[in-house]
Amino acid sequence: MLRVENLTVKFPSRFGDVTAVENMAMAIAPGEIHGLVGESGAGKSTVGAAIIGLLQPPGFVADGTLQLGDVDLRALDRFEAHALRGKRVSMIFQDPQTSLNPLMRIEDQLVETILAHEDISADAAQSRAIDLLEEMGIEDASSRMRSYPHQFSGGMRQRVVIALAICTNPELIIADEPTTALDVAVQSQVLDLIRRLADVRKVGFMLITHDIGVIAQIADTVTMMRRGKRIESGPTAEVLGNPSHAYTKQLMDAVPPLDRKIDRFRVPKDEEIDATGQGDAARAWLLGAERETAVGLTLEGIAVSFPGVRTSMWQKPAPHIALQDISFVVRPGSIMGIVGESGSGKSTLAKTLTGLIKPSDGTMTLAGAPLPGGGARARKHPSRQLIQMVFQDPYSSLNSRHRVGTILAEPLWLYGLVTDKEERRKLCIDMLRLVGMLPEAIDKYPHQFSGGQRQRIAVARALLARPKVLICDEPTSALDVSIQAQLLNLLKDLQASFGLTVLFISHNLSVVRQMADDVVVLRNGRIQEQGPCATIYETPTAEYTKELLALTPVLPADWRP
Repeated sequence: MLRVENLTVKFPSRFGDVTAVENMAMAIAPGEIHGLVGESGAGKSTVGAAIIGLLQPPGFVADGTLQLGDVDLRALDRFEAHALRGKRVSMIFQDPQTSLNPLMRIEDQLVETILAHEDISADAAQSRAIDLLEEMGIEDASSRMRSYPHQFSGGMRQRVVIALAICTNPELIIADEPTTALDVAVQSQVLDLIRRLADVRKVGFMLITHDIGVIAQIADTVTMMRRGKRIESGPTAEVLGNPSHAYTKQLMDAVPPLDRKIDRFRVPKDEEIDATGQGDAARAWLLGAERETAVGLTLEGIAVSFPGVRTSMWQKPAPHIALQDISFVVRPGSIMGIVGESGSGKSTLAKTLTGLIKPSDGTMTLAGAPLPGGGARARKHPSRQLIQMVFQDPYSSLNSRHRVGTILAEPLWLYGLVTDKEERRKLCIDMLRLVGMLPEAIDKYPHQFSGGQRQRIAVARALLARPKVLICDEPTSALDVSIQAQLLNLLKDLQASFGLTVLFISHNLSVVRQMADDVVVLRNGRIQEQGPCATIYETPTAEYTKELLALTPVLPADWRP
C-alpha cells in the first residue's frame, strides 16, 4: 500500500542544506502496523510529514520515491495533495488538544470533515459521525457530540481525533506519538483501538514512537532510525528479539524493566555524559548551609475540592472532590513514588504541597513543622524555598524571553542566597556543569535546547534554591528512552549526594519501580494502597494496582539484550 525508497529530506539554511532524513526506505501493507522508532531528532516525524505533504517550509523532499498505491505522492500539486490528505491518508498528532478546534463542538468538526471529502447529505454525515464515536468507545455519543474538546479527558480527546482520522475511510494513518502523554489504562485502550482498526478495517498504520514497550506490544513490523538514517528494519519479533545493530541493543537496554529494580539506567555509550570532576563548586555550595540532615514530609487527612460547574442560575453546583483523606509519610532522604491514571489527583497533590493550591482539610508537616495551605503561605515562608518542583513540560515552565543565566539566578536573589551578581553567574555555570550541561548554555534561550536539556536546566533551577524536598511531576513523560535514562540517573545521583527527599510522580510504572523506595497508588483522589516499592509491585493487594501493572507495556524477558 505504501512504498518509500531512498527518501532524502533537506532543510536549506544560510550555512548550507541540513539533511534531516537520508536514504530512508520502508513499506506498509493494508492492515499492517509499522512502528517507526528512534530518539528525538532521529527524523521520525519528518518522514511522516513528507508522506502526508506537511513538511514545514523551507524543508523539501530532495530525492526518493513516495508511492501510495498507484499514486506518486511527489508528483502531486498542492491542490491534489490537499484533496488526498484526509481522504486517503490521515494523521493523528501527539497532542489531541491542539488537533481539535477549541471553539467548535465535536459534532461540527466531524461533520465538516466528512462533508469535505464525501458527497453525502448533512444528516447522513451526522449519522456517520455518531456511529464513529460509538465505534471509538465513546458512550452516549449522540449527546457527547454536542460537547467541546475541553469537556473530554485526554484519552477521550484522542479517541475523537482517531474518529476524525478514519471518518473518510483512509488507507493509511500516520500516528505520531499518539500515547506519549496518556496513562497506562488510557494508552491500552487507544492501542487496542488501533489494533482493531487495522484488523477489521484493514487500515495501514505508521506508528511513530520512542516507546519500545508499545512497539513490542502492538507493531507487526518495525524500523529503527538514528540521526536521519534507517539502521535496522523487519518483523518486530526479529528486530527486537534478535537485534543485529549495536545501537538497537543499547536502546532496548535503556528501557526500564518492570519485574526488578536496577542500580542505574544504561545509556548508549556515545551519549553518556561524564560529569566526573564537574560542578565541584556547586556541589560544595549545596552541601553547605544546614544540609547535615534530610527532612521528612507528613500528610494527614488532606482533602482538596474545586467549585462545581453551574448549569443554571438557580442550581448550586456540587463541588468537585479532587483529593480526599490523603495520608502518608515520606521518610527523610527517600523517594516516594506517586502513581495513578490521569485525573487521579497526582498533580493536584504536588501543587498542594508547594502551596499553589489550598487544601480544604487536613494537615501537612515538613520536618515536624506545620505547612500552611496555599494562600496562607507567604513568599517569605521557609517552605517556599525548601520545597521545589520540576514540572512535566520544561518549555512551559522556563521563561522563553529570558536567557538561561537569568532563569537560574532567580532563586538566588529571590531567597537572598547569593547577593553578588558575579558570584551568582559563577555558581549558575557550575550548577549547569553539575547537571551535565556545558557552560556556554548560560547565555542561550530555552528554545535553543532539546527537551532533555531543558529538563536538566529545570532541575538546576530547582537545586539553586537549596531545597530539601524535590517534587518531580512527570519529568520524563515526553523524553525518549535514552534521554530519560540520562535524566533519571542524574536525579538518582543528586538525591543520593544531597540527601534530598523526593516525590516522584509518574504514570510510567516501570520508571517508578526503578526510582522509588515507597509507592502510593491514587485513583479518583483516594489512596488505593501504599507501602514499600517491592511489596506493591510484587504482591499488590488492590485490584486497581494489579490492573495498572497488567496494562503496562513491557519487553518480553527473552527480548532483553
